[in-house]
Amino acid sequence: MGELDETRRFSGRPEGPNDADRILRRVYQALKDRGYNPISQLAGYLLSGDPAFITSHLEARSLIRRLERDELVEELVRQYVDQLEREPQG
Repeated sequence: MGELDETRRFSGRPEGPNDADRILRRVYQALKDRGYNPISQLAGYLLSGDPAFITSHLEARSLIRRLERDELVEELVRQYVDQLEREPQG
């Protein structure tokens, strides 16, 4: 049972130029431009891996496919946690 009780460490990727942030912002804008709900479309893509959830407008589909889905999830979690840390404690 020992292995199941231990917390694993996820090392992620080294910090550096953040392509995931840049790509997510462009994909978000392309989805909004076309009238899609960006949250739903991105969630569909992240869960399924099907690029059809992402519009080809502004080359969004080809951009998002440059990154692994785990890179995108990591960036989304990073942005969420950064926002939580900026909020006042209370």
